[in-house]
Amino acid sequence: MASQDILINWAPQETRVAVIENGAVQELHIERTLERGLVGNVYLGKVARVLPGMQSAFVDVGLDRAAFLHVADLNPPVNAPGRDAAALPIERQIFEGQSLTVQVIKDPIGTKGARLSAQISIAGRMLVFLPHDKHIGISQKIGSAELREQLRARMQALVGEGDNGRGGGFILRTNAEEASDAELADDIAYLRKTWGLIRERAQAQPPGTLLHQDLSLAERVLRDLSNESTQTIRIDSGLQYDKLKQFGETYMPRSAAKLELYRGERPIFDLFGIEDEIVRALARKVELKSGGTLVIDQTEAMTTIDVNTGGFVGARNFEDTVFKTNLEAAGAIARQLRLRNLGGMVIVDFIDMTREDHQQAVLAEFRKQLARDRTRTTVSGFSQLGLVELTRKRTRESLAHMLCEPCPTCEGRGQVKTARSVCYDILREILREARQFNPKEFRIVASAAVVEMFLDEESVHLAGLSEFVGKPISLSTEPSMNPEQYDIVLM
Repeated sequence: MASQDILINWAPQETRVAVIENGAVQELHIERTLERGLVGNVYLGKVARVLPGMQSAFVDVGLDRAAFLHVADLNPPVNAPGRDAAALPIERQIFEGQSLTVQVIKDPIGTKGARLSAQISIAGRMLVFLPHDKHIGISQKIGSAELREQLRARMQALVGEGDNGRGGGFILRTNAEEASDAELADDIAYLRKTWGLIRERAQAQPPGTLLHQDLSLAERVLRDLSNESTQTIRIDSGLQYDKLKQFGETYMPRSAAKLELYRGERPIFDLFGIEDEIVRALARKVELKSGGTLVIDQTEAMTTIDVNTGGFVGARNFEDTVFKTNLEAAGAIARQLRLRNLGGMVIVDFIDMTREDHQQAVLAEFRKQLARDRTRTTVSGFSQLGLVELTRKRTRESLAHMLCEPCPTCEGRGQVKTARSVCYDILREILREARQFNPKEFRIVASAAVVEMFLDEESVHLAGLSEFVGKPISLSTEPSMNPEQYDIVLM
């Protein structure tokens, strides 16, 4: 397994994390303070209103607006074994003024308050803890039925029976598929400890108190990103270092032992050229060492990656050139998927290979590189058209969606009309308006490139139109206009 270092750059407005493997950046994680959602937060709420007609209630959890709780999201009643909570009307389960431990399952949007659930779930690294449940569930995405049964038996042994095992149910997440008993036991201990603290706070605090917040990015580094291959975890903030150290020693002692405070004069992200790497990760084109290139296009439906040979002619013949470029591209694509956090469907167009053994070698290398990814990926073989399809689980927003927005000039198309095309649009518009109105003069207000085109190459056509409509046409440059914008002023 490749050795791993983790760098944490902390600022009050933003936390950035870079995962380094063998000296190269493999993953980037960014969290902005103002953009942190409420989903996962646990509050001690107070029932403000019960609405029998809607079978729901409004609960005050200390936010700007009361949050919404539906009967289906209440716990099954303790005194009614075998009965579903939804079977009992909400007015028989809760009353106004009652204190209730609830969790946010949907952020407030516009005028709507947050959506709540009384069925608490606390996510760990490999498990989800359900304090009000008793069963052990296994993710359907985990391999075969046989493997799921084996995992269930192992979990049962680790959890213990009934209240001796301190109760509660667990769901195994997809990344628990290859977890050892020690890792699962650590996760169980962490989740039970967290729930114990929530219960203690609920008894000691007034309604409207935040009892538990989903972990910050820096804390999730210790929980989710750190593993046996991690050598060091370096952070550049003394204050956050102390907080993380305390958190780690309580919940994840093995990860906390790797934590170091970075005291260097250079910014921590300059150590491995991470700032430059972020800029490159937002670009459409990726240069390969051999001279080949990757072209990555992210669309609504899928991400497409095209491999080109570029200027690489280092091999004996074209076939070897293609093979070597594709092999290098396989490793580069696997890295870019992690770096840019591209999820959903991905189509890779490798350069066409005529030999079957070359195809299989490239596919084997691609799967080997993808195996390092902690996010679940599924890869198909080469299709009839020579394409490789893969799916990668969406865990969070991609880097480009997080850091960028569509261009206001081209509105995300990635291209704008040429100056000549805009000139012809203007000429057509003047002809249309000349038939409708009778001004003394037409004035064209446009960008510098369009005005330049009218003065130079399109001057004959402009003069011809002026003569045809029988009105003078003047030009005016507006620097603030984008290349496609223009205005026709009737004088």
